[in-house]
Amino acid sequence: MSTSNLNDLSSFEPEAILAAVPGDHPRAAAVLVLGREASQTGHLDVAAISQIANELYSEGFPASSPFYVGAPSQSSVSSSLEASPLSLEVGSIPNVSSVAQPSAATSVPAYAGVASSGFETPVSLGQSTTKDLAAYKSIELDQLLGSIDIPYLTELNQALEDQSHAQPQVFSAASGQTPAAASVEKSTNTDHFYFLQSGDGGLDSKTLSAVAPDKSPAFDVDLVRKDFPILNELVNGRRLVWFDNAATTQKPQAVIDRLAYFYQHENSNIHRAAHELAARATDAYEHARETVRRFINAPSVDNVIFVRGTTEAINLVAKTWGKKHLGEGDEIVISHLEHHANIVPWQMLCQETGAKLKVAPVDDCGQIILSEYQKLLNSRVKLVSFTQVSNALGTVTPAKQMIEMAHANGSKVLLDGAQSVSHMRTDVQDLNPDFFVFSGHKVFAPTGIGALYGKPEVLADMPAWQGGGNMIQDVTFEKTVYHEAPNKFEAGTGNIADAVGLGAALEYVERIGIDNIARYEHELLVYATQVMSQVPGLTFIGNAKEKASVLSFKLDGFNSEEIGAALNQEGIAVRSGHHCAQPILRRFGVETTVRPSLAFYNTRGEVDLMVETLKRLVSNRAPSIH
Repeated sequence: MSTSNLNDLSSFEPEAILAAVPGDHPRAAAVLVLGREASQTGHLDVAAISQIANELYSEGFPASSPFYVGAPSQSSVSSSLEASPLSLEVGSIPNVSSVAQPSAATSVPAYAGVASSGFETPVSLGQSTTKDLAAYKSIELDQLLGSIDIPYLTELNQALEDQSHAQPQVFSAASGQTPAAASVEKSTNTDHFYFLQSGDGGLDSKTLSAVAPDKSPAFDVDLVRKDFPILNELVNGRRLVWFDNAATTQKPQAVIDRLAYFYQHENSNIHRAAHELAARATDAYEHARETVRRFINAPSVDNVIFVRGTTEAINLVAKTWGKKHLGEGDEIVISHLEHHANIVPWQMLCQETGAKLKVAPVDDCGQIILSEYQKLLNSRVKLVSFTQVSNALGTVTPAKQMIEMAHANGSKVLLDGAQSVSHMRTDVQDLNPDFFVFSGHKVFAPTGIGALYGKPEVLADMPAWQGGGNMIQDVTFEKTVYHEAPNKFEAGTGNIADAVGLGAALEYVERIGIDNIARYEHELLVYATQVMSQVPGLTFIGNAKEKASVLSFKLDGFNSEEIGAALNQEGIAVRSGHHCAQPILRRFGVETTVRPSLAFYNTRGEVDLMVETLKRLVSNRAPSIH
């Protein structure tokens, strides 16, 4: 959007229009409403901005807020507003997200799915104004905000001004617009934020991303749901209810748009080329690696290897580290909770090397019995591999404690984060596994992409897995010299676009706040457990005290497929079967279960619909005999 077309706000992200309003204040949601109206109508209600600013800054911020500087007087705000008429000029708007981020350093492009609750909409909101955006020259944010000091305001405005020749734009990942700067990166050594279009004047993203978000906005599930277009899909004439999140998650518009943008503007093979698109694709791919590093708090991007998903990551470790370090009589310890992907590769390795596979048992609630796990740890155990969250039962394992116990025994540890990464904060430096693996499609990213984290000394000790391009430094007919990790383990052309999509998904989760997600999902899980318990004949499989997302159950007189089909008639998607975890289901005496699994875009209303359907199934149909 150019500054000569300021009458048209249809392509201007409303969160950017009012970006300086801190999201931890109750008025922030009202500001978002105003911004969205401006985006839709093309007219910005300046009087409403003035009113909100007066109300917001005359009241001041809570003492706990990073914006707290004492409440400026009403007169000081009014005079500052009167001193300079309000308008909008692209180059003067910083990317200070309207979600509750304390500074621009912790902000990435805003998303439309979050707003604070508990606000009163000012009377002027929604009223038209005869003044439109073209009637003013420029917004001076420091005048609008009075004495409020916005960190990095000067730097961000300067960066935007430096890019004025390229018509810089501020994007929101959930807006349907796509980041432009990624398409014009000139060097693989200089990493710029992709919401700054063109040129080399952007802020260094490594500097900005070094500061983790300190605060998260209040969670509003209704706004979050608007970011997921598939939730408007009709199934059997009814709105889709997606309760199959443990199998795969749905994708926000931010990810869909990022993928489309990559193929429209950046598509190329990475590395080893001097042309523009190769540079753009390489920058986007390596930016995604940095995003993964930040999301799991890995020490370095060199610890992050892109793979197809959790299954490939585990197989990679088994075929490299495992094959090198395990031999006849050595042991691998897993748990009874494991997905087949964390069983079969180790069985194959044991068959090949003569090692033995040992299994830590679970109690009747589905939690690992730590005393029995401890008994399995001996000098022969070279590797422990277990899940952080069970995909079949939802059990959250005491991962940090189990890792410490294994390390005390001198064993390496692989932690399977496929089911945990979207539900709770991941910090590999705190958990301290030697390997951590997860799949992108379980955390709102595309299928066919995931990551393997490995400690640097462990990766350095691992032989190459697959041979080919990208993983070599030099090849002759006599020998090949390999790259160091991560390239050493990324032979051939990788899944470049979906790696970029993974980065976009993790950034989206960061903007919502993983702690917000965990809190909301826990409350929803508690509610669902309570109301589902009221269904006659329903029995939960797995009742560990610490659970996440999953609600596996059996219903007396009905088989799993029958229940799944009945729910599908109401548009409710659940998984019916063994969930690629047959050993743990058989531990509880069943071959299959029905498995609703929750995500942060699910609601109590959806849970109620499922419960009503189950009750109707029980009361209105004669049960089949199986």
